[in-house]
Amino acid sequence: MLSFEKKLAIADGFNELTRKEVSLGRVNYQFEDSAYDKKNVLYHLHRSGNGFVYAGRLEGYETDDKGFTNIAEFSEEQLRTIITASIDSLRGDAGGESEPALEEIWRNEKRQTLELKYDEEDAMWYVYAGLNLDGAFDSYEEAVDYLKEEGFAKN
Repeated sequence: MLSFEKKLAIADGFNELTRKEVSLGRVNYQFEDSAYDKKNVLYHLHRSGNGFVYAGRLEGYETDDKGFTNIAEFSEEQLRTIITASIDSLRGDAGGESEPALEEIWRNEKRQTLELKYDEEDAMWYVYAGLNLDGAFDSYEEAVDYLKEEGFAKN
């Protein structure tokens, strides 16, 4: 496990991030140029070595309900990789499958369609069947899971 000081040094190396001292000796790092409401990239970095990085728009990381993944056991390389990916995802240019489109069409085998839309004002993902609201979700991943369970695939 990396020390608190080493994690701080790594985070300080990202010029895009602004360091914020918070309660109980914890430190947050924010990406002020975020294209989204979410600005915290590193959250509650603590002397114990515990801390979190925002991975809510990334694939391959287990996250809590706010989109953060625990980095307590990350190596230096893993930490640099996830911080870079997190910043890119908040820029809106993560590339590949990490950054979903704000509107997507999903179809099932019967050629029925559902539309998945992101509403930035509400920070919610909505599934529509025509003009009718079919579901509302806090994250893209939740919406995709629902669509897949219902037998739909991205068009």
